[in-house]
Amino acid sequence: MIWKPNVTVAAVVFRDGRYLLVEEETDAGLRFNQPAGHLEFGESLIDAVARETLEESAYHFVPTALVGIYHWHNPVRDLTYLRFAFTGELYGWEAGRRLDDGIVAAHWLTSAEIAAAEARHRSPMVAACIADHAAGRRYPLESLTYYG
Repeated sequence: MIWKPNVTVAAVVFRDGRYLLVEEETDAGLRFNQPAGHLEFGESLIDAVARETLEESAYHFVPTALVGIYHWHNPVRDLTYLRFAFTGELYGWEAGRRLDDGIVAAHWLTSAEIAAAEARHRSPMVAACIADHAAGRRYPLESLTYYG
């Protein structure tokens, strides 16, 4: 058997002292996450994070830097995730856009509000991405090469 991790992308968006998170339905109840999702076949990481952010929050997102790469094994589901987290800029919002199935709402939360809701984070990667963003971690997008 060949083992493969689930490759995901996430947008770490900070504006006016708040981070953009989505509230989503999961098997464990309502949870908070960055706008995030799986890389699709034939898609670049940059295109994936822009698409996922739009689908989950109705915001158009342009990544400007890589915040980090995160490797996490979910013991409950016995799945491994390899997350590429990006920061960037929003350039529009589609009012009335239907969000992805399972997404309840997009929220702008302070770091304190996010920390207080840690028990409701989708994974430990949520807090790790925010901590790395707050610490100023940024890697150039040129670090990634896509041969699409």
